[in-house]
Amino acid sequence: MGVAEDSEPPLKRVKGPVEESKGLPEDHSTTKSVSCSLGDQMARPLTSQGDGETIGSQGVIRKAEFIKIITRALYSLGYDKSGALLEEESGIPLHSSVVNLFMGQVANGKWDDSVATLRTIGLSDEIMKSASFLILEQKFLELLKMEKVAAALDTLRNEIVPLHVNLDRVHKLASCIISPSQCIRLGISGQDTEGTKSGSKILEKLQKLLPAAIMIPEKRLEHLVERALDVQREACVFHNTSDSDLSLYSDHQCGKNQIPSQTLQIVEAHKNEVWFVQFSHNGKYLGSSSKDHSAIIWEVKEDGQVLLKHTLCGHQKPVLIVSWSPDDSQILTCGQDEVIRRWDVSSGKCLHVFEKTGVGLISCGWFPDGRGIFAGMTDKSICLWDLDGRDLECWKGQRTLRISDMAITDDGKRIISVCRESAILLLDREAKFDRLIEEVDMITSFSLSKDNKFLLVNLMNQEIHLWSIEGDPKLISEYKGHKRTRFVIRSCFGGLDQSFIASGSEDSQVYIWHRCSGELLLALPGHSGAVNCVSWNPGNLHMLASASDDGTIRIWGLDRFNLKGGEQSNGSNHQCNGRS
Repeated sequence: MGVAEDSEPPLKRVKGPVEESKGLPEDHSTTKSVSCSLGDQMARPLTSQGDGETIGSQGVIRKAEFIKIITRALYSLGYDKSGALLEEESGIPLHSSVVNLFMGQVANGKWDDSVATLRTIGLSDEIMKSASFLILEQKFLELLKMEKVAAALDTLRNEIVPLHVNLDRVHKLASCIISPSQCIRLGISGQDTEGTKSGSKILEKLQKLLPAAIMIPEKRLEHLVERALDVQREACVFHNTSDSDLSLYSDHQCGKNQIPSQTLQIVEAHKNEVWFVQFSHNGKYLGSSSKDHSAIIWEVKEDGQVLLKHTLCGHQKPVLIVSWSPDDSQILTCGQDEVIRRWDVSSGKCLHVFEKTGVGLISCGWFPDGRGIFAGMTDKSICLWDLDGRDLECWKGQRTLRISDMAITDDGKRIISVCRESAILLLDREAKFDRLIEEVDMITSFSLSKDNKFLLVNLMNQEIHLWSIEGDPKLISEYKGHKRTRFVIRSCFGGLDQSFIASGSEDSQVYIWHRCSGELLLALPGHSGAVNCVSWNPGNLHMLASASDDGTIRIWGLDRFNLKGGEQSNGSNHQCNGRS
């Protein structure tokens, strides 16, 4: 494997020195079937009306609130007859008669009557004044629209101003009298003062202002159900399914079979150790690089099969990494202390060779807009080039190391690189300001999260650290269990919302942790050599690739896929039922 001596700093691949949330409780209550006609049920009031104030196995749900929320949902769904029937049968009205009167007056634009009724509802002085302001403001605007300026001014002076609410808004309303165009600047359109439309909009605003016990919030039941699903999803350690798979019929709980844990395919085309793998952004391709001086573009078919598309030859040294363009139409390959080549994915043709006289290149990546690339140099500088190799920017000094992953944020403002053995540089291109992540041991590699908010850092001490890089860097989590004593091992984010961390390991296994809890979930055997790099398919939550010193790439999927064994026609990849 080409192990380096203890005194050597670890090279890019080149081998380095030795060295409880709870789910929602189930409702065990049962419902007795009733063998009577719908008409009989409609005629008879619920016998449970006086059975108590709470329902449910834990006695924490107030019956009246529960029924009101169901009633509100029925009306929201357009089932007005069913909503009215539930109010009648239960004897529990959705709103009091006073609130119903008030809502009707607002809906019909009876502003003075609604303000008078509002005072009888029993609200706090602060809420009553704020609600009155909303109603009287609408009255004022409608009077202005009807060119009743004197009446509008009277409403402003004698009804709105005495409320002593939102004085800044009052001044702006006053300016509408002098300059009607001010209403447009305030975001008030003519449609805001049209009959039932204005009433409906005021009701929407009042619903947010008034206590929920007075006016039941719109779609409250939907919100509670969504929150319940959120709690179940957050409590599910193995959650890796889309929201469309969630059901209200039973509590949600994913098993380990939702995480790729079974070898579905072994692809063999490289002639030596495979050092790097990376799926394209759309998940339709996989790029790999090897000690054999080549890189390969693999195509991911719709049925999940991974087939060789192009072998990229031309490098004179081992290929350290590959990097996909933002639109996945091109790919970069970086030779060890050598050159960077840019390739067309469709044809496999080399489009350009980036090099700098007397300096080797050790890492690379793309501008977010795909119009240029950046590279780390053996002289510890970082350079930015356009696609034809013209220099755009260059940062000299201690900006990178011989072991140096690099990344750039999606907004193009920050370049990230390893600048010292135990430090990562966050270089702000616009502010010309540097931040550092100071680690406890030598850094061997890192990976930037999809949302650009987190950095996953691999260390010599067999730990992986998760850092938040928003504002001042902060250590969030640590992941342990994998083996790393001699080689550069890479990890990645993956799964739904990048909720998992996967890593290679020198013990020939792939390790998977839960990102938030740090719990080690799986250790996947199969390879016969160190696993150098892993990549989770961003277009397929259930596909993971791993690259190994055994010269193979394994494609991992779900246990439920029982593909029949057999060899592919190109003789370079095999389907598997198990992990070996």
